Amino acid sequence: MTSVLRIDSSPRSTSSVSRQLGDRILARLGAAQVVSRDITAGLAAVDADWIGANFTPEAERTADQRAVLALSDSLVAELQAADTVLITLPIWNFGIPSTLKAWIDQVARAGVTFRYTPEGPVGLLEGKRAILAVASGGTEVGSAIDFATDYLRHVLGFIGIHEVEIVAADRLMVDAEASHAKADAAIDALAA
Repeated sequence: MTSVLRIDSSPRSTSSVSRQLGDRILARLGAAQVVSRDITAGLAAVDADWIGANFTPEAERTADQRAVLALSDSLVAELQAADTVLITLPIWNFGIPSTLKAWIDQVARAGVTFRYTPEGPVGLLEGKRAILAVASGGTEVGSAIDFATDYLRHVLGFIGIHEVEIVAADRLMVDAEASHAKADAAIDALAA
């Protein structure tokens, strides 16, 4: 059984190209189970209380500390349960939306999704696949000014997800037809 965790980060709903790509990717994957998480309304920012709770051993956490980490625990559980993580995003100002960064901050947790070793950090979410459905008006994915996709590859690898595929409808303001054709070909090439 294939389970997919879908993370949507574009505040556009019906007119979002990245969400449309995500819909088509889900249809291609034919997943048995899909959990959708729309993060556009925002997530709580990591603050001093969150950090204090996170670095308190689980058995010693107070009820307030457990409450502070409840959202993070839910987001991590969704990641742990998924075989494939589908992240839909626009490239904004050469990077990712702030809501996606907030999601990353909630799920990148020492001792939970990665651990430190003498040789460096080791991701704890091995064996998963990630697909990035990316849309941009002018930034070419993989170019010197694309700070979104390399960052996401790095962060996902940091937590153990090394198989990262990109479906891009980039440079939509330059040549929308070619951009959509390229994205269609990438979706067709995805293994179900």
